[in-house]
Amino acid sequence: MREVSERAAPLVRFVRRHREPVVVQAFRSTAAATIAYVVALRLSPEAAPLTSPLTALLVVQVTLFATLTNSVRRVNAVVAGVLVAIAFSQLVGLTWWSLALLILAALAVGHLVRVDEYVPEVAISAMLVLGVTTVGDTAWARIVETLIGAVVGLGVNLLLPPPVWVEEAGESIEGLARRLRQLMLRIGEEAAGRPAVEQAAARLHEARRLDHDIVEVDAALRQAEESLRLNPRVQEGLLHRVVLRTGLDTLEICTVVVRVLARTLTDLAKEREPRPLFAAETGEAVERLLSEIANAVVSFAVLVTTQVSLNADAAEARLTAELRQAAATRDKLAQLLLEQLQHDARQWQLHGALLTEVNRMLDELDTEYRSRRLLEELDHVSAEQRERMPRLTRLRERLGVQEELWRNRTGISRRSL
Repeated sequence: MREVSERAAPLVRFVRRHREPVVVQAFRSTAAATIAYVVALRLSPEAAPLTSPLTALLVVQVTLFATLTNSVRRVNAVVAGVLVAIAFSQLVGLTWWSLALLILAALAVGHLVRVDEYVPEVAISAMLVLGVTTVGDTAWARIVETLIGAVVGLGVNLLLPPPVWVEEAGESIEGLARRLRQLMLRIGEEAAGRPAVEQAAARLHEARRLDHDIVEVDAALRQAEESLRLNPRVQEGLLHRVVLRTGLDTLEICTVVVRVLARTLTDLAKEREPRPLFAAETGEAVERLLSEIANAVVSFAVLVTTQVSLNADAAEARLTAELRQAAATRDKLAQLLLEQLQHDARQWQLHGALLTEVNRMLDELDTEYRSRRLLEELDHVSAEQRERMPRLTRLRERLGVQEELWRNRTGISRRSL
């Protein structure tokens, strides 16, 4: 069995590597540019219609939504640049000062037509057209080539559908949860012993570094959200986006709570050095509680990223059991801290802060709380879509897509939590 897994390892790495956005984008962009050039050779009067593959190369993006929006902006940029060049060719020739005026006018027009990142393309198109002698023929050829590239780019996305990056975003979320778990386990181990102030400060520094991990996970999630928009392979894109986004929000809150917890224990270590943070029994309870909450954080991440109903039910049951056990340990810890404060009340504020932070994490991971939050977020996002795109919303309602979405809402806590 071990030999089989070792032999399959290169194949697994190959598949994963070819699922990476850079690799997928390279193959799709190459195919689109090549096809656009072949088509342009037949339809464009130019001998080397390189504008067409260039347009296809810029238009094809990792997601269908980005491709559509880039196509429109790219075509608008080229057409605007060509029109500016035609206007200048009727008034002045190509000199250093006319070139400067052309670039300035093209950039201004680019901002007026709102082509966003393609503003320089307006000036580039104008310079290329103005720099040739047969302005009229070149202008129309450039427009034709641009349209060919844009159409081919869209066609490649329809024939070779862009990947949906939900699985990669889910792996990033689970990775963040596991790193958070490891940090909580180390904090718990030190809380049960006699940590130095330097050790407690090191844990606080690790908790702060998790902010960088959240930024990376957020970038992966934004790519997944964009890949779900206007994707014909996805039937419940809104639901998937809301589930993953609210899941990351919960983990971000937990990360902040752990950072505050590390700060509290660091302050407690300064107050009690060189004595241990807690009595032996109390320290063991703190370690056990943080371990149980850490396991619940990972179970929560698995539940958020689970797509299959059966697995979601199992993940939900495991999370509920872990939260119930953690709540019982929390109650025991509260009793131990109360008894300790009766003998030494100098750190009662820090002990109270510890319980407050633990309660916050338990509340955030609670399944019922998450179900309510999901419903509220779905209502909020749906209302925004209806206000922003009323016609599209009415069309979806006629086709029954909206009705199917609301039917699934009754099973959110089991299927999509």
